[in-house]
Amino acid sequence: MKPSLTVSTPPAPTTKVQVDQHLKTRQLKATTLLVVLSLLLVVSILLNVGMGAVQIRPAEVASILLSRVGVDTSVPFAGRQEAVLMAIRLPRVLLGVLVGASLAVSGAAMQGLFRNPLAAPGLLGVSSGAALAATGIIVFGSALPLGLRDPLGSWLLPAAAFAGSLIVTLFVYSIATRSGRTDVGTMLLAGVAINALAGSGTGLLVFVADDAQLRDITFWSLGSLGGITWTRLTAAAPFMLAAMFLLPQLAKGLNAFLLGESEARHLGVDVQVIKLATVFLAAAAVGAAVSVAGIIGFVGLVVPHLIRMVVGPNHHVLLPASLLLGASLLLLADLFARMVVIPAELPIGIVTSLVGGPFFLWLLLQGRQRLGGL
Repeated sequence: MKPSLTVSTPPAPTTKVQVDQHLKTRQLKATTLLVVLSLLLVVSILLNVGMGAVQIRPAEVASILLSRVGVDTSVPFAGRQEAVLMAIRLPRVLLGVLVGASLAVSGAAMQGLFRNPLAAPGLLGVSSGAALAATGIIVFGSALPLGLRDPLGSWLLPAAAFAGSLIVTLFVYSIATRSGRTDVGTMLLAGVAINALAGSGTGLLVFVADDAQLRDITFWSLGSLGGITWTRLTAAAPFMLAAMFLLPQLAKGLNAFLLGESEARHLGVDVQVIKLATVFLAAAAVGAAVSVAGIIGFVGLVVPHLIRMVVGPNHHVLLPASLLLGASLLLLADLFARMVVIPAELPIGIVTSLVGGPFFLWLLLQGRQRLGGL
């Protein structure tokens, strides 16, 4: 009697039509998301330039801007509206777009580099280094020689914050780099140590500050888009714009990093270049943002997570979508901060922390539940 042979039928392979349909669905989803986020950004800009003690309708905004380039429109506007828009609201809105976009895209890139969804731009101590340098200027700036203090003037605080961020970045990077290779784990631990040291230094400076200096330190450390001038904006903008436009160009390499550093190297990705470019672009953007707007937390953490929940970890979509959503959310947070306690102004860092803190706890609880199910 011959033994019976049982032949198992393998699962039917995915057809090319199904693959094409899946790719089209993903592309449509990504395109739809980018269009929706672009519209949200436009609405956020219009709300921010129009709402406040002086109301400016979108048609009046367009008329004011066109009149600046010599185009006369039939929409009348008051001189007060023009002054408020050009001197206060427009630079503030542009700052909000640059800061929100650069923090969010830097956070998304850092999370991809570290393969850690809880990573944020302040992970390497960049924000802490900027805060320490700025606090030092607030407390001891009056003791600086006139030859150094007078030429910089109002630039002294932003310049110190930016210099502090770059010094910390160079220090952390030098610690983590050996024989031309950078160890991401060492960089992360060095960042944690720098955060602790910079925090203790800032605390010591706060302890020796007088009442007037304490008010300045408190307002600056909580973040604000107010008081920005065109001069300060144009000086900080190139560093943030560099991150906004160059980090998305690293999407292919960051996608390879999702498989692991060794796998990315086998795929032909120049791992060291991706690490160096991501770290320094993010550091420059965060340092420039902190130098003009103070410390604004959680934008770089929350925004990439929200995008990842919708379209997944593909950095070709994640980075530009984070850029758009980060700008919109910061503008909406600033609008809330301006309107909720009129005529005073709530520091924007408080608003972002009120949103980001519970979201961060939710992420931790989700991770704990996943570990409990293993």
